[in-house]
Amino acid sequence: MSKQINVALIGNPNTGKTSVFNALTGLNQKVGNYPGITVEKKEGICKLPRGVRAHILDLPGTYSLNATSLDENVVIELLLNKKDKDFPDVAIVVTDVENLKRNLLLFTQIKDLGIPTILVINMADRMRRKGISLDIPLLEERLKTRIAVVSTRKGEGIDTIKVLICDYRHISTEPCLNASLIDPEYFNGLRKAFPSHDLYKLWLVITQDVNFVNLDRQLIEDTSSFRTHSKSALKRLQQKETIMRYQFINGVLKEGYAVDVNAARGFRATLDRILTHKVWGYVIFFMIMLLIFQAIYDWSSYPMDFIDELFASISEWVKETMPAGAFTNLIAEGIVPGLGGIVIFIPQIAFLFLFIAILEETGYMSRVVFLMDRVMRRFGLSGKSVVPLISGTACAIPAVMATRNIENWKERLITILVTPFTTCSARLPVYLIIIALVIPNTRFMGMNIQGLTLMLLYLLGFGMAVFSAWVLNKILKIKSRSFFVVEMPNYKLPLFKNVMITVIEKTKSFVFGAGKIILAISIILWFLASNGPGDTFDRAEERVAEQVNVQDLTPAELSQKVSAYKLQESYIGIMGKAIEPVISPLGYDWKIGIAVISSFAAREVFVGTLATIYSVGNDEEETIKRRMQAEINPITGEALFNLASGVSLLLFYAFAMQCMSTIAVVKKETNSWKWPIIQLVFMSTFAYIVAFIAYQLLK
Repeated sequence: MSKQINVALIGNPNTGKTSVFNALTGLNQKVGNYPGITVEKKEGICKLPRGVRAHILDLPGTYSLNATSLDENVVIELLLNKKDKDFPDVAIVVTDVENLKRNLLLFTQIKDLGIPTILVINMADRMRRKGISLDIPLLEERLKTRIAVVSTRKGEGIDTIKVLICDYRHISTEPCLNASLIDPEYFNGLRKAFPSHDLYKLWLVITQDVNFVNLDRQLIEDTSSFRTHSKSALKRLQQKETIMRYQFINGVLKEGYAVDVNAARGFRATLDRILTHKVWGYVIFFMIMLLIFQAIYDWSSYPMDFIDELFASISEWVKETMPAGAFTNLIAEGIVPGLGGIVIFIPQIAFLFLFIAILEETGYMSRVVFLMDRVMRRFGLSGKSVVPLISGTACAIPAVMATRNIENWKERLITILVTPFTTCSARLPVYLIIIALVIPNTRFMGMNIQGLTLMLLYLLGFGMAVFSAWVLNKILKIKSRSFFVVEMPNYKLPLFKNVMITVIEKTKSFVFGAGKIILAISIILWFLASNGPGDTFDRAEERVAEQVNVQDLTPAELSQKVSAYKLQESYIGIMGKAIEPVISPLGYDWKIGIAVISSFAAREVFVGTLATIYSVGNDEEETIKRRMQAEINPITGEALFNLASGVSLLLFYAFAMQCMSTIAVVKKETNSWKWPIIQLVFMSTFAYIVAFIAYQLLK
């Protein structure tokens, strides 16, 4: 037996596939993209008995092997390509005990591919409550497989899966039924034309609606000459195949699956009526969001204050402990403040992901998608567009990728173009620091005003996305028609392990992804702020002495004057002064201007940039927040971060396209530079105009 077994985890959406994946792999998992396409690839390592390791690949959810989207296409491509490094030695099909009939359609198709296939029946803890009983030996015999009955909530059955994976060579690869009986003449002709190829694999290649991306065409001969049937005739054959499979499944379940019809189902129906009500559904959703943002502010304030003080202390400790010089200044004034500018927001970002994970785990998020479909349709979108818009609260990049599930091109294009308006977690650090500076930390009717402001910004971004979609729907002359179908999963208590893995993985991804960029930019900014052209920078003390009476200043005040002069005459100061005329109407000085420009690499860099700029030459042990509070606008003499400039900044970041990675993924998804350029120009111009109006009205 090989020391590593390739395992493909396959199943319908909402069957608990992710829970099984997490139970098998724990934190030994990573997320990336499949080569050449923007579909998420989730894989992990599972340690099995006898020192064997399993490489678990969690494939995108699919209802059958008749693909209608790129996500589903990924599943078929892998199962057809034996030369793929991830081709499974064994497939695990995860099913939901309450929807076994529908789930088994996919199982019988995979069995036809000749791959050893294990059937996992999940959510076994619901069987007694729902009055379900299973005859496992009979089901194993009729389905020609081995079955693991699992409850990921109670941690039951996972060891059984591991044992079955180890024993995969003894699992039958015989199909459950003979699918070629739907049209014996056609399939006999196909068998004669391609005698060296698997019949069902050829059938899948012929009937797919989408083009294969990564499948090596040499593996399967050209079947285009064998499309003797019209497209509509092939569709009818697919329908006959589906009917035949369900007839077989019905016969199996009639003997091996029983349900007590008297089992109560009233609770879910009652809850659905309330949560999807045309009035109360929206009120409940609004209240849940309000509670989430209040909790984000109230719960995270203590760890944030601790982290802020900690990084200020670390900078001071580095200066006092290490020998004076450029390297010490780089660490104390560049790297530590830059990283501190992002680490401080870990508590709030972790809480945001915590609440999102809980909403998804309980099954409530599917109700939100259904609820919002009523709103989306009026603006030229479908309910499926809500999935990218909601996932955009984490990051616009995977959200744009999630539009692959939208079959209609017009709806998909509009969703891609408006998704960046949704407030992502990268905007969160900018919002949090500015709100803390300019919005009073008081309560209104028991609610934190800062939390209300944060929620308002989220609603503003979502509202702008919907309004832009309405405008684009009127402008884009693309004829289209689509239907919206969403599955309502059962309500369930969130699994603590699943929620924690989601929070840890998402937060880690955010911190390390942003950390690399911030570290690089902090070093560059420190160099630009610590050096300047000519002798003007080097002779800063002499120049300051010429401008002020040195004897009237304390050593600390003199040092601060010299540091401020050096910063203005540095490379970064010269660059900032050059753009100041453009940004001063928005209430920003040159330092904010540098932060705005550098944050185009990633929005969260804004805070790290200001942290670095304010730390250069500053010998006092102060937190970033205090330094920003102490900044004075040289033109007005007032605090730089006041209500007018703060609101201007908040609105600018709410609407601006401040992310080059999002531009890159939009280009890839639309296969054109036209749309990302239009997106960049419109969003940036609109953000500037709104920020300008806000500052001029409030100042």
